[in-house]
Amino acid sequence: MQINDSAYSAAARRKAAALATWGSARILAIETSCDETACAIVADGRHILANRIYSQIDLHRLYGGVVPEIASRAHVEKIDVVVDAALRDAGINETDIDAIAVTHGPGLVGALLVGVSYAKALAYGWGKPLIAVNHIQGHIAANYLTHPDLAPPFLCLVVSGGHSHLFRVEKDGSNTLVGCTLDDAAGEAFDKAARQLSLPYPGGPELDKLAETGDDSAFHLPVPHVDRPYDFSFSGPKTAFVSLVHTFVQRGEPLPTADLAASFRKSVVDQLVSRTMQAMHDLSEKRLAVAGGVAANRLLRARLAAACQDNGYQLYMPDVALCGDNAAMIASAAYWQLMRGELAGLELNAQPALRMG
Repeated sequence: MQINDSAYSAAARRKAAALATWGSARILAIETSCDETACAIVADGRHILANRIYSQIDLHRLYGGVVPEIASRAHVEKIDVVVDAALRDAGINETDIDAIAVTHGPGLVGALLVGVSYAKALAYGWGKPLIAVNHIQGHIAANYLTHPDLAPPFLCLVVSGGHSHLFRVEKDGSNTLVGCTLDDAAGEAFDKAARQLSLPYPGGPELDKLAETGDDSAFHLPVPHVDRPYDFSFSGPKTAFVSLVHTFVQRGEPLPTADLAASFRKSVVDQLVSRTMQAMHDLSEKRLAVAGGVAANRLLRARLAAACQDNGYQLYMPDVALCGDNAAMIASAAYWQLMRGELAGLELNAQPALRMG
């Protein structure tokens, strides 16, 4: 079949313009950036009508981490299933969908390609506008689903397995980078520490759970020096933690796993909280949002809540269920892009190393 890209694009622009005039849209979004096959339907960027996720944890647990080839194959097998389930959950069909959104980066290239290809096919076949969403922007937008009153500007701490950034979300929806990790991401550091303690995959949540039973003052880990005050560095504490664990092993002593987990968690959270609070003070911000998988960490949520209360800041955190990868956050981010007329064409491709604009 001959695809008429120009005719599709012209029709999509007309429909998007009408939706922006109405200020309302139901968006079906697809997220396949890593090891979650997800589809959601969200109305007006705030109201979740359906949010389906197929988790691949059991597939990757055997290997202790995500295997890209296995992830891509599972996306191919399950994407039809989750899309059909989301439509059933919402009680609607394709005629009730106004636009299609998809994560196009960053992430695993094979996994991203599954979602991008599927979303382009839906958009063309159903005659709907297509919106390409940055995965990190999606995490930020998860806050809009939990907090109906939240709107830019605000400072946002994005912490996940691949990202540790501080952004100022501007009034026009753009993002200004305030600080970032100079090496490992916080979530990656948690996962590597968990592997040292032989915790099951995914390690970060397991370490968080174990740390609840430990003494976080049992071991002192170094506080890394950074030249810029709002940047993070987790490589030094991670290396010190690995050395500490090896010391116990070499001596033939049992590992005090709970105390080790608690001490490492505290070292990461101390750094995240102190430097975020410094940025809030220096930049005269009054509202802080948190996003990403590590935003579900118990200690981080508690410490940020206490620090914001002490300093008179408003704190916004997504529901724990929306901290990890999901398609509802992609649909929410897409709504604001749609209202600004930011559409993608059928030439859209995956961008595994995509940065925030």
